[in-house]
Amino acid sequence: MSRTALVTGASSGIGQATAAALAKRGYRVIGTSRDPSRAQQMDGVEFVRLDLNDDASIEALGDTLRGVDVLVNNAGESQSGPFEDLPGYAVRRLFQTNVFGAVRLAQLALPGMRERGYGRIVMVGSMVASFPIAYRSSYVAAKAALRGFATAARYELTPFGVWLTTVEPGSIRTGISARRTNFVAENSSHGKDFAAVLSYLDSNERGGTPVGKVVETIIRAIEADRPKPLYAVGSGAPLVFALRRLIPRTTAERLIQRRYGITR
Repeated sequence: MSRTALVTGASSGIGQATAAALAKRGYRVIGTSRDPSRAQQMDGVEFVRLDLNDDASIEALGDTLRGVDVLVNNAGESQSGPFEDLPGYAVRRLFQTNVFGAVRLAQLALPGMRERGYGRIVMVGSMVASFPIAYRSSYVAAKAALRGFATAARYELTPFGVWLTTVEPGSIRTGISARRTNFVAENSSHGKDFAAVLSYLDSNERGGTPVGKVVETIIRAIEADRPKPLYAVGSGAPLVFALRRLIPRTTAERLIQRRYGITR
């Protein structure tokens, strides 16, 4: 294996497991972390610093990215909050981390991929982009934007042997609940419903799909001859995508509200 892969957010969760799996498969793996000195060291994984909220940090990886054959844009922030309570600074930070940073990394990797006639870029999204839920509007929007960039750019890049794809995990056991940023105004009229949704999300994630299933899907997308635009994994993905085509949208909305404890 002579391919080089760069995995963002490789110090925990899906990114850590993906970096380790790719190293075992013979890839040269570069993992990113905001603080490489604190990242758990793994055989075959070289850590470099990356702060997606710092443009200079992103641009500093330009030379490295030019030699990358596989880019897994995994790093991101999980965010929740009533739409009317979300602070502007928090939404801007979320989009910088989850969308703009990932897009710029892909742009920096593309010239080298085109020159070599081979490239794989995987955007790690979320199934909430396909199935939005209450109090996750900023996160839903960011993941939908990430998928939009990847899906449209495929048309431009596949003639060069470069394939972009999005992997949408459902509820996965990564411990992300503890790192999710939550925003709700004091005495918010959404307080009760917001608490109910958070409780449901936390429960889903504790009993979610093992990380290994997501890693298998990411590797399948990387190593396919013609990767699909979208892979979904976890949360009964095949069934729920099929049901979405059959159930009227208003009915689906009511079912989702009921499922997450929003009763009004």
